[in-house]
Amino acid sequence: MQLIDIGVNLTHPSLAREREAILERARAAGVCQMVLTGTSLEESEKALAFCRELDEGGTQLFSTAGVHPHDADQWSADTARQLRALLGEAPVRAVGECGLDFNRDLSPRAQQEKALEEQLELAVELQMPVFLHEREAGERLLAILRPFRDHLPAAVVHCFTGEKATLYGYLDLDLHIGITGWICDERRGTHLHPLMRDIPAGRLMLESDAPYLLPRSLRPKPKSGHNEPAFLTEVLREVALHRGESQEALAAHTTATARAFFGLPAR
Repeated sequence: MQLIDIGVNLTHPSLAREREAILERARAAGVCQMVLTGTSLEESEKALAFCRELDEGGTQLFSTAGVHPHDADQWSADTARQLRALLGEAPVRAVGECGLDFNRDLSPRAQQEKALEEQLELAVELQMPVFLHEREAGERLLAILRPFRDHLPAAVVHCFTGEKATLYGYLDLDLHIGITGWICDERRGTHLHPLMRDIPAGRLMLESDAPYLLPRSLRPKPKSGHNEPAFLTEVLREVALHRGESQEALAAHTTATARAFFGLPAR
């Protein structure tokens, strides 16, 4: 089986210090391609640099570039200019991580919305897909996305953790859905189990969101306590179980979907 991890925070210090070993373990687990997440200008630049340093053939590592809602208070015209330049680099395959976070509200909501709208405008201009973050802001995210949707090639709600009504709203807008180890959490993720069958093949992708969201069902657990792309197989197992399909079938269609979404080469 081949898997693609569409969301890896490889620039996080807990992963960056052993990045080569992490990539080797991912390959051994069948994770053949990864998309490194950019959450600010600085982190987007680091993710791009990692792609260039660690993937000489240019077939394994790709990245996103964007400004996370937590950092939306840093958004400016200069930020938009620098981001546009980053989005022109070949390994960068999506705009984001951008979106709305009304759970932690680390940036004022008005600034979150402004940064999101201007990044959506960049995605339309450059005809690039969008990598979206949403926490407790589903209705507002949908309202902002609707006027842009017909002009965007694609968009994925990364690390979906919402309820059925929110999922249906995203699917009605023809969005993709990213599922993480949240689904493996018996304390807060079980509401996702019956929703897995509702996500059509061609709209579903898998991600680790490493080093976050270590699957709680994973055995044995790593001593570090950190998640990494090699553990995407546990997300695969849990999602396949609740979709009622084989792990092989799930790996095949989610990998094909990720390749089409990000424009990744076949491996």
